[in-house]
Amino acid sequence: MTKPSLPELLHAAVTAVGGTERPGQAAMADAVAGAVDDHSHLLVQAGTGTGKSLGYLVPALAHGERVVVATATLALQRQLVERDLPRTVDALHPLLRRRPQFAMLKGRSNYLCLHRLHEGVPQEEEEGLFDQFEAAAPSSKLGQDLLRMRDWADETETGDRDDLTPGVSDRAWAQISVSSRECLGASKCAYGAECFAEQARERAKLADVVVTNHALLAIDAIEGAPVLPQHEVLIVDEAHELVSRVTGVATGELTPGQVGRAVRRAAKLVNEKAADALQSASEGFERVMELALPGRLEEVPEDLGYALMALRDAARTVISALGSTRDKSVQDEDAVRKQALASVETIHGVAERITQGSEYDVVWYERHDRFGASVRVAPLSVSGLLREKLFTDRSVVLTSATLKLGGDFNGVGASLGLAPEGTAGDDIPQWKGLDVGSPFDYPKQGILYVARHLATPGREGSRTDMLDELAELVEAAGGRTLGLFSSMRAAQAAAEELRGRLERPILLQGEETLGELIKNFAASPETCLFGTLSLWQGVDVPGASCQLVVMDRIPFPRPDDPLMSARQKAVEEAGGNGFMAVAATHAALLMAQGAGRLVRATGDKGVVAVLDPRLANARYGSYLRASLPDFWYTTDRNQTRRSLAAIDAAAKAEEK
Repeated sequence: MTKPSLPELLHAAVTAVGGTERPGQAAMADAVAGAVDDHSHLLVQAGTGTGKSLGYLVPALAHGERVVVATATLALQRQLVERDLPRTVDALHPLLRRRPQFAMLKGRSNYLCLHRLHEGVPQEEEEGLFDQFEAAAPSSKLGQDLLRMRDWADETETGDRDDLTPGVSDRAWAQISVSSRECLGASKCAYGAECFAEQARERAKLADVVVTNHALLAIDAIEGAPVLPQHEVLIVDEAHELVSRVTGVATGELTPGQVGRAVRRAAKLVNEKAADALQSASEGFERVMELALPGRLEEVPEDLGYALMALRDAARTVISALGSTRDKSVQDEDAVRKQALASVETIHGVAERITQGSEYDVVWYERHDRFGASVRVAPLSVSGLLREKLFTDRSVVLTSATLKLGGDFNGVGASLGLAPEGTAGDDIPQWKGLDVGSPFDYPKQGILYVARHLATPGREGSRTDMLDELAELVEAAGGRTLGLFSSMRAAQAAAEELRGRLERPILLQGEETLGELIKNFAASPETCLFGTLSLWQGVDVPGASCQLVVMDRIPFPRPDDPLMSARQKAVEEAGGNGFMAVAATHAALLMAQGAGRLVRATGDKGVVAVLDPRLANARYGSYLRASLPDFWYTTDRNQTRRSLAAIDAAAKAEEK
């Protein structure tokens, strides 16, 4: 029997999921197959509606080697495991003469821990453990969640938090889950044979396709202890998110509360001298943090340096002592000891990292209204780490609807540690960029309107002209508006102002769960939804409920963001343009994602309105506009209102 061709396989898969074959999808599948065959790397931009999941799954499954697919969002992981993969495997099975297996793998804390569930949570102030089910009042929300999780534990096959519906709070989940550092290990745990996390790992070892998330991919790359099974092909979907997810995993933090918890956990398990030293270091650190003012620390202040060295040394002593003493009076001592060790090791690691003072790290103070002050440390760049850990020994495909910024892939490529496309060299990963376009006719389906006449937004203060413009646009559109704001304060101010002016319902992020808000927004065309960061990329509402997407300003990073400003300065010191490489790239990615909320289906029409004149007037405006979908562009406010009114009238006629 002859080997089936890629077009045959793609046709079978698209038919199975009830989709439509698109030229962009076929071009993507062909490029992915080529990259996998010659062990090279590919950055592929595939617009909304291309069907990019099948564009990479079909050639990857046809190749026959193990593939890891890493995504940023839970929604896409679910879509892959519950819809795309089962149907694709069924469709390809007769043609490939084999049935590829697939599995989902997440970090350990995403799975129910049977030891925690049955033996209880290590208690900090008391010896031993306490029963969280008895401690929580049955009538409280926490108590009800715990009882529901105990029942669920008897029914679930996966133990995966995301399979528990409705979900529970982080606080409730923490009662029945452990981090990888707190885990006793399957061989030492009484429940090791039934462990959900271990079962997930075993399934992943046997699977041809392993679906995971960016965070676990980062842990696998950074920590050196392999979490993912060996694989020949890595596909990173939603790749525009990868750098920030990897940065998050590589960021360390210390707070007085966290240090205090570690002291309490370790106190009963080590000798008095070691416990007192850690307690004393904890108090010294707390005193320093009381005076901490937010901002970057170009050099570690003397008082903080001393406090961290004391913490580091005391933590090291406690770690040694925890390994050598045993106390049989402590109930389930191994679990108590493991939790204490995990929290003290974290403190030791972060304190040592900051006191060593690498030129490749950025250190800063943060202050949170609820949690107080913290000191944080993050890598100045993750590009070297990604180049070394990601692009060796396997073929990597990175895909997203937004990878081509300002007209090429080099900006995103640089953030991933890649030299400009086409650069030759022995140790330089070879890659190709491909834009397969979109099935949508952007110039006919959408308008990009820039409110050129408005005042340039300042750092703070009311923008009455912007709010007037916003109210007029919302009225012209008949509601149907997704408002994307650069800060929560701006979103709240706009919602408050427009609720007083307009007769339309305005939903505000934070007043209900995100899922509920999006559902209500989609259900009622007159409704508006205002919010911040997660709405810029988390909303998929095709149809007439979203015909106007408004951005209040260009979403540059805050000037006082310690990590972004440090990265910008580093680029400038190396002779580059720090503003374009960091701030403009950050803004371009967010704007491209935000503008992508407008057209989600072939029949969608509407306006993306940017209420920031810099997009039209500033030199970098053309770079940002080149990063957006190719909408028809205008600065004519009257034309925009007429278009919105016509789109609204057409939608109303259809709704009758």
